[in-house]
Amino acid sequence: MHIKDTDTLLFIGDSITDAGRDRTDPASLGNGYVQEIARTLGGRPDAGAGPTVINRGISGHRVYDLEPRWTTDVVEHRPDVVTVKIGINDTWRRYDQQLLSPVDEFESCLDGLLTRVERETSARLVVVTPFLLPVAPEQEEWFEDLTPRTEAVLRAARAHDALLVRADLVLPRAAGDKEATELARDGVHPSPLGHRLIADAWLAEVDAAS
Repeated sequence: MHIKDTDTLLFIGDSITDAGRDRTDPASLGNGYVQEIARTLGGRPDAGAGPTVINRGISGHRVYDLEPRWTTDVVEHRPDVVTVKIGINDTWRRYDQQLLSPVDEFESCLDGLLTRVERETSARLVVVTPFLLPVAPEQEEWFEDLTPRTEAVLRAARAHDALLVRADLVLPRAAGDKEATELARDGVHPSPLGHRLIADAWLAEVDAAS
């Protein structure tokens, strides 16, 4: 699809989407990939003011935290494109708080949320995969949980014909030429460069999609 100035783009997820946005200001986009996408789309030579962009990421959220706010934070905005980026906290909490998120339950919850977008809106779905760039030895074991969770995200996205932004491929590929900390200081939260790479991957997949 070619994003139009009349479109409403809604992004929802965890801290990677939140990116420090001012939650007292509904128009705040944070300082991450959502803001980068908005700037790029608003700065195109053929663009007017650019599409309406809404950021509803909340730091720390797991997939289950999206469910109770789905109506007010997604459906009621009547978006044209809904982008979901979730999953890393469902893994992280297993290792720092022993809070489990079984992959089958995670997938079922995500599938239900994507189903609601299809049933209750006319929006095109976009799913951004979770990623990890280990910067500490103990983070390597996270892949035991994250790899099957990423596969679950891919299955849910494909079941709903969502466009896929493979952050799990883009950022590790970039880490082949750079230190992981240059892309994500703690292995999870992107640097400005990391956010730009996610934004570019989103634009390449979504704005160029038929």
